[in-house]
Amino acid sequence: MDLSLIQKDILITLITLYHQQSHSIKGEEIADMIQRNPGTVRNQMQSLKAVGLVDGVPGPKGGYIPTELAYKELNLNIAEGDYDVRISRNGEEVNGANVKEVDFTTLCHPDVCHAVIKLVGSAKLFQIGDQITIGPTPVNKLLIRGEVFGKDEAKQALLISTSEMISLPKKSIKHYMSSPLITLKSTNTLKDALSLFNRDRIHGVAVVDDGKLSGIITMSDIAKAVEKELPLSTKVSACMTSDVVEAPSHIKLFEVIRQFKEHKIGRLIVIEDGKPVGIITQSDIIRVFPAL
Repeated sequence: MDLSLIQKDILITLITLYHQQSHSIKGEEIADMIQRNPGTVRNQMQSLKAVGLVDGVPGPKGGYIPTELAYKELNLNIAEGDYDVRISRNGEEVNGANVKEVDFTTLCHPDVCHAVIKLVGSAKLFQIGDQITIGPTPVNKLLIRGEVFGKDEAKQALLISTSEMISLPKKSIKHYMSSPLITLKSTNTLKDALSLFNRDRIHGVAVVDDGKLSGIITMSDIAKAVEKELPLSTKVSACMTSDVVEAPSHIKLFEVIRQFKEHKIGRLIVIEDGKPVGIITQSDIIRVFPAL
């Protein structure tokens, strides 16, 4: 089937968004992604429907979905359970594009390492000079950083000059957490917390009652209490954060990095068999991933 460049662009963007969101995609979403007029996208969709590459879904929540023929036409094999290799631009994850393949075109040159990044999604989402981060990849947990110096919109590919490649450790967080867990009880006072911080040279501690996590108290929490002129005899339960970010001990360390960024936290509690067993801090992550 002889598809035009814009038809390929629309179709692969539809497939990418559908794969990510698992529901029908509106033409306006596609138009926004590929920077085209919505009317142009709607017109092209009618042509794609006519040749059996897309189906329309009626109703207020309707839109378009790709057919099996669309995947075959673009030589794509996106099966359920496939790993999405993320790509970020200037520190922000790009919605509407994943990495399908990375081909290194130069590896032996002492000063240059170029790569071709083949996308599932539109290359129009990227500009020359964009700083991008790819990964982690599913098998070797490789993280790639570089700058876009060219792109091929017909093949949905980016040309990048790589600046850094990091192979992320595959061990779970229990190998990096601080354990045994230093704790306080909710009945302890702010003075008790300060003494513990000073003794163990830490800035935050879990609050545990009868083996269950009640919260976390940090130096920042105590500073806020002092600003409110609360006495140091105040119980930590009055100042602690009860909504604590937790992570099971079996997940990989690189997987919790996103939680630190999303929740804007400095530490999280590691849970095993329903009980708090350790703590991971930003300092722990920096020691393992100094370049992150």
